Amino acid sequence: MVGPMAGFASDDRGLVCDDVPVAEIAARVGTPVHVYSAALIRERYRALDAAFASRPHRLHYAIKANSTTAVVRELRSLGARADANSGGEIEVALRAGFSADQIVFTGVGKTRAELERAIGLGVAAINAESPGEADRIAAIAQALGTVANVAVRVNPDVAAGAHPHISTGRASTKFGVSPRDAAGMLRDMARRPVLRIAGLHVHIGSQITRTEPIVAAVQTIVDLAQMAATEGIRMRHLDIGGGLGIAYEPGQQVLSVDEYATAVLGVVRDTDLEVVLEPGRWIVAPAGVLVTQIVDIKERAGGGSFVVVDAGMTDLIRPAFYGAYHGIEPVMRREGPPIRAEIVGPICETSDTLGQDRQLPPQQVGDLIAVHDTGAYGAVMASNYNRRPIAAEVMVDNGTWRVVRRRQTIDDMLQWDE
Repeated sequence: MVGPMAGFASDDRGLVCDDVPVAEIAARVGTPVHVYSAALIRERYRALDAAFASRPHRLHYAIKANSTTAVVRELRSLGARADANSGGEIEVALRAGFSADQIVFTGVGKTRAELERAIGLGVAAINAESPGEADRIAAIAQALGTVANVAVRVNPDVAAGAHPHISTGRASTKFGVSPRDAAGMLRDMARRPVLRIAGLHVHIGSQITRTEPIVAAVQTIVDLAQMAATEGIRMRHLDIGGGLGIAYEPGQQVLSVDEYATAVLGVVRDTDLEVVLEPGRWIVAPAGVLVTQIVDIKERAGGGSFVVVDAGMTDLIRPAFYGAYHGIEPVMRREGPPIRAEIVGPICETSDTLGQDRQLPPQQVGDLIAVHDTGAYGAVMASNYNRRPIAAEVMVDNGTWRVVRRRQTIDDMLQWDE
């Protein structure tokens, strides 16, 4: 018998998260509040893991997507490993229970202190972004009397097809090195006893919705790995990054996990290397909503209404930063003719808009609105602009809920000011 679908749905209690009314959470915790479905996180992780079951693989959760400790712990409990993009994210991974050998350290501009920490811990791989970074890693490993696990990040000059701000695989971006330079780095690293070549890494960006760029990027590192093998350079894995997209808009065409896996596995079939993935958005984005309360409604020049809510770009920056679309619906529906609405926040910026030209049921001040697909790049990108406290976060699990990150207070914000 199939159980109820995990995540968010509406019934006579309004919007519910895994059978818990969202209005009940907002009444107790206040707004804005991020609400996460633990069941949906589990469901999506397991689906992605199963899609690659035919091949030795490791799923390193991209902590940058949502670094709230409870979310990271949930992924660890499912068997995930960790992908960290900073020293801070390494510490989050450790506090969430990951061991050092379960962490891959990625990112442009790693500081000496971050490298010393990662090498000293013995992380599974440091994805080196340049020959200079490989030199620094070797020098630190030598000083510490250890061997560092290093992979080379390759820039395949492939367009992911997503927003330019989240496309990282073109030669014009700051990420990685060309295939030719990567080959040179592999040869140089193979001569250094303090470096152990873990593999090759490629990540061309986020919100990828077609197989072609993925296939092209993975083929680049497969070719490099095969070239290295002919020269006696051995490695353990091919890290294909993350970036699998989700359907933010109604009817948006995206890849299923099976289509994604089929595309990747077709390219790597002639190698015996382990496949490493760095999923983030695909797992956690649909598992979260941002719940906000209407504080004002006013007429808009040219027709329609401004629906002003108590959440804004400090709670969800994606619409302002990327022009991103998020589904928006009332938590409780009112009967009556729909209104044309601009859903805007309280921040002193015209770009502080969560949804443009939307059709909503009739709304009143005090009503609650839910913004969907905010489990990734929502709370994690929050700020204190306009001196606004960071919103609370709640996890729903097995019919109950708990606050997993309390709402920030003004005192919290000002405690470091002199």
